[in-house]
Amino acid sequence: MKFSVHIPFVELLGFELQKFEDGEATIAFDPKPEHQNSFNVVHGGASMTLLDVVMAHAARSVEPAMGCVTVEMKTSFMRPAKGALTAHGTLLHRTPTMAFTEGRIVDAAGKLCAHATGTFKFVPRLPVGKGTNALNTLKTD
Repeated sequence: MKFSVHIPFVELLGFELQKFEDGEATIAFDPKPEHQNSFNVVHGGASMTLLDVVMAHAARSVEPAMGCVTVEMKTSFMRPAKGALTAHGTLLHRTPTMAFTEGRIVDAAGKLCAHATGTFKFVPRLPVGKGTNALNTLKTD
């Protein structure tokens, strides 16, 4: 399944969208050595990006024509993340302009590595492609 928006950082990390429907999203991540920290486990920044993206996709899954931006995120790390990881995002509640979500990262054995909650603001998607960079500016007010 392809991501519906071009996110260069997500492509660089190699995330793979597996589910995007009905307030839920699932993303697979097969970390490479360059995604590790000095303890040889997945860097917390990579894990937080994975949680951010899966929660945003859970929010957008009920209204894919809209974009969303992160307003707030809280992350708890339970155990080191190693090997192939799967992130699950769930939309808990939404208003016309806001989404409240949670996300989880599990390892290949199904053990919980990290949990997050996030708040996102829905924003109109903007045109993309050649000649649209000047139009593609984010307005959250």
